[in-house]
Amino acid sequence: MSYFENVDQLEKTWSHMLPNCYLNTIFITPEWQATWWKRFKYNSTPLIEIVTSSKEAIGVIPLLCEGEETTFIGDSNLCDYMDFPVLKGHGKEFFSIAWDRLKSMDWKTLRLESIPEDSPTLKYLPDIAKLAGFEVDLHESDTTPCMELPDSWDDYLAGLRKKDRHELRRKLRRLESNTDFEQYTVQITQNSVEKNMEDFFRLMALSSDDKGAFLTVQNKEFFTDLALQFSATDQYKLFFMEVDGAKVAACICFSYEGTYLLYNSGYDPEKSALSVGLLNKVFTIQEAIKLDVKEYNFLRGTERYKYHLGASDRSVFDLVVSR
Repeated sequence: MSYFENVDQLEKTWSHMLPNCYLNTIFITPEWQATWWKRFKYNSTPLIEIVTSSKEAIGVIPLLCEGEETTFIGDSNLCDYMDFPVLKGHGKEFFSIAWDRLKSMDWKTLRLESIPEDSPTLKYLPDIAKLAGFEVDLHESDTTPCMELPDSWDDYLAGLRKKDRHELRRKLRRLESNTDFEQYTVQITQNSVEKNMEDFFRLMALSSDDKGAFLTVQNKEFFTDLALQFSATDQYKLFFMEVDGAKVAACICFSYEGTYLLYNSGYDPEKSALSVGLLNKVFTIQEAIKLDVKEYNFLRGTERYKYHLGASDRSVFDLVVSR
């Protein structure tokens, strides 16, 4: 059993393994999970174990045990994907070994949320648990619209449906012809983070009542933790749009292993006639294409604009195993 404060070698093994795993996303890095744990579950003990076969590390068990329930280290409201990091080609072997460890633990419910549709967890774990006499509930819980990015902005526009392409061009022309606007990223440092995050939170709260309610003190602190943690590795991007000198829209993207992940956003509804919320995101797509990013992931939620911008669904599932 290992704490995040004292797992240097474990984290090195985990990080070294990730590029060759079935799922390699920022949400299942040790850095992300440690950041979440320190903010939300510091008084709970995580279970983190490397699974080996013939002395080779083939996967990680990263779990949090609280009372009668065991979960991944994370929260589906804040972590769009969660899973066991498992080396490609070792799925069946990993779960055969990991299941012996899992069933020996003292839980009544193993609740595993936000598992992507192509995960080996979904392929192997439900059947293994059923054969062992456990109850299994597997259901689709959400979708994460995403798209592959072409080599150029013109190719991206050409790939949109005719109506969507026309609408996007119209909105871009309207913004460009009616305002003095600027889109830019900010450099997050210990000195600048508070002001920049407050600007972001203000726009996020303005954009909807639900987002305003989401911005609890703890969630805001977590967002700030993420900004500092992942700016240090240039994986955190905070994009602001200004119109006539005032910040009117903002969004957070993570840049990870050839993918842009749109994590959250906000805008001033008083400027909605200029589609600033949408175009703030569109300019991040344009930026990603310039940087030769291969995929853009809008993450959880089925907002219509994601499909108008070319995305298609990728499902996530919740798996609940009960004794």
